[in-house]
Amino acid sequence: MSWVKRVSRITAIAGVICLALIGIVVTSLNLSEPLDRKLLDAEFRLLRANFPRPAPEVVVVGVDEATVAQFYEPITLWHPHIAKLLTAMMQAKPAAVGIDLVLPDRSYDRVVPGYDVALLKSIVQARRAFPVVLALTIDPTGKPRPIHRPFLTAAGDGGTGYALLPVDADGIVRRFDERLGEGGAAVPTLVGQISRRLGIEPEPGLIDYGRGAAFDYLPLHRVLEWFDSGKQLELERAFAGKPVLLGVVLPFDDRQSLPVALAAWEQNTRIPGVLLHAQALRTLIGHGSIQPAASTLVMLLSVAAAFLWMTPARRLIALLAFSIAVTAILFASIWLLSAGWFLPVVAPLGVACFAVGGRIAYEALLQLRERRRLRSAFAGYVSPPIMDEILTGQLQPDLGGTSKYVCVMFADIRGYTTRSESMTPHAVIAFLNRYFEQVVRIIHARGGSVVSFMGDGIMAIFGAPKPLANPCAEAFAAAREMLDYVRQFNTDTRAAGEMPIEIGIGLHGGEEVVGHVGSTMRHDYSAIGDVTNVAARLESLTKEVAYRLVFSKTVADELPDPQRVTSLGPVAIKGHSPVEVYGYDKI
Repeated sequence: MSWVKRVSRITAIAGVICLALIGIVVTSLNLSEPLDRKLLDAEFRLLRANFPRPAPEVVVVGVDEATVAQFYEPITLWHPHIAKLLTAMMQAKPAAVGIDLVLPDRSYDRVVPGYDVALLKSIVQARRAFPVVLALTIDPTGKPRPIHRPFLTAAGDGGTGYALLPVDADGIVRRFDERLGEGGAAVPTLVGQISRRLGIEPEPGLIDYGRGAAFDYLPLHRVLEWFDSGKQLELERAFAGKPVLLGVVLPFDDRQSLPVALAAWEQNTRIPGVLLHAQALRTLIGHGSIQPAASTLVMLLSVAAAFLWMTPARRLIALLAFSIAVTAILFASIWLLSAGWFLPVVAPLGVACFAVGGRIAYEALLQLRERRRLRSAFAGYVSPPIMDEILTGQLQPDLGGTSKYVCVMFADIRGYTTRSESMTPHAVIAFLNRYFEQVVRIIHARGGSVVSFMGDGIMAIFGAPKPLANPCAEAFAAAREMLDYVRQFNTDTRAAGEMPIEIGIGLHGGEEVVGHVGSTMRHDYSAIGDVTNVAARLESLTKEVAYRLVFSKTVADELPDPQRVTSLGPVAIKGHSPVEVYGYDKI
């Protein structure tokens, strides 16, 4: 195995191990719990909206604004109305009744003699027909709020429970759990006691907000009107065999924040507390509370997601693998939730994101580093446009080429052979490098690509591989700048006591085959065809027509402002039919 492959394999294994450990640590420390809660809420809303499932019916008798308007006493003094409701329920034969109205902590017999008796009697009598559970609560200091003892006695053992459920850190109630006392001690709750009285031992867990339709309610005053009117059939149809909860449904009293909207009469996730207890109750007596999946399963999912680091470097394949993995994890989470299991998947999803995103970023970093290395190593061997095409993968190394409209430039130093005879090889190299330094810079600045150096000559193409709007105009502008540079070059040369130089430039444009020429082991990027041949001949023609720059009519026609250009007419060139040419910068 080569060193590069060994390093790549070690890096892949190390990446998988690191990501898997991150997932295990996050799961062990519950670091993703806040996000898991939000995802759970979204899944509950998805199930309610798209996959509704039935739940046991729990009837809510609501104290609404219309009821409060009918009864002139404050709710604390509603003893007769509650007593009448319990009497009506004895005719309706419900499965159980929960009173989610906290009874007073004292007797009001001194205010209205015999005021407590009716309620006490109705509680005792109702208990003989069905379970009755009274709500307890706590004061602002967290201590249990007392209830007048005769009411507790009338309710009997198991007849009271706290109207409380645990609230998560974000203020939303998601769980049923009776471990609400000091040090996690269990205390009886309203819905827990009703569930027990119905023969079902409640288990702590998540309330299933994905089951059951939104709640409506029967106003208390209407139920009492049915009783006063003797409408026993209406009472039985509404309540027979069903758990019943009496509670407040006023707009601003006793509200709890939930993941979903449960009230049929309003789209609000901050709902009356009695609806929360009703949903918790139908969860307990239905399919039971939702249990958390084993953390080991979450860790295994995180480990599996970590292997996405091993996906191929191709971005499309990596994103496809990521999409499949995320879809599978979310589908599993939603399916398990509908089956009564809560699978926290934020940690595996996070690992999957880091695995794919990290791998893509890692590969991009490697490619960037490789491109910088290649650019540093070979920038002097190919022109920037060619290097850019190679590094971006646009220029393939296959032999062959494509047809493109280009302008080919040939430039040559006049009298170079004679000049070099009187110079040492080192001096010749230094001279040529000084000359080519600025010439190459001019060509690159105009979007051209230098494809070869031929002693004192240079060949460049404009329009490939980097496309240009007007290759001929850019080539002509570059040629003019080269001639200006030579004049400055000669000024410096004369000042140094050296001989000045003259150059000749030939330009021709047209369709050429541009690409790799040579063998698979060694090739150049070049332009092949008649355009190249004519451009080379025009460069040689500069010696005969006494113009430093000679170009074809094809180039002249593309110039936006052909000033100081002289038509030389059709000129016969070696090995080619006559070409109409133009001259610039007469010697």
